Amino acid sequence: MSGTSAVVAGARFRSVPQHHPSVRPMLDELAVEYATRYADEFKIAELRAELGRYPAHEFAPPRGELVLLIEGGGAVAGGAFRRRSEPEVGDIALSTRPGGRDDRGVPAVPTAELKRIWTHSAHRRRGLARRVLAELERRALAAGYPRIYLTTGPRQPEAAALYVATGYTPLFDATADLEQLGHLPFEKWLVPHVLPTES
Repeated sequence: MSGTSAVVAGARFRSVPQHHPSVRPMLDELAVEYATRYADEFKIAELRAELGRYPAHEFAPPRGELVLLIEGGGAVAGGAFRRRSEPEVGDIALSTRPGGRDDRGVPAVPTAELKRIWTHSAHRRRGLARRVLAELERRALAAGYPRIYLTTGPRQPEAAALYVATGYTPLFDATADLEQLGHLPFEKWLVPHVLPTES
């Protein structure tokens, strides 16, 4: 495997391009997971297409990165980030900090969007997703992003709970009917006192 790596508690984070063969099992398992949870809404082929919707260069340095946590010669967890430039969903009034995006919903400061957060089904409940989040945050900050944005689905309560537990702010009303909301957006500021960029 090519790419940079960093040791974390016996496992090794490795940065890989999206087209690397080691990424395919991650995307395939994510598609199956989503198809299982959202079987009434999506077919697995649609989900595989969605997971490949963004071009590979968006998950490559310097604006993004895809990392896998390697243990015992195989990937046990992973995730990626890209630069978010499209309008975001969610109620920005729920943010803990003003200035994260403009009145059109477009990020007003450099914002990394987390994608493809994944833990191999045989390695869950070991805290690996938390490690992946911390590594993605570290790398996003090093790439110049003071803010992170992400969305998860209403049928992924474990993911939503993880994001809240690791300091992400929900940009939605948690008492609402989450199925009606669709995407559940979150944000996290990595750097305090960052001013919006000039347009």
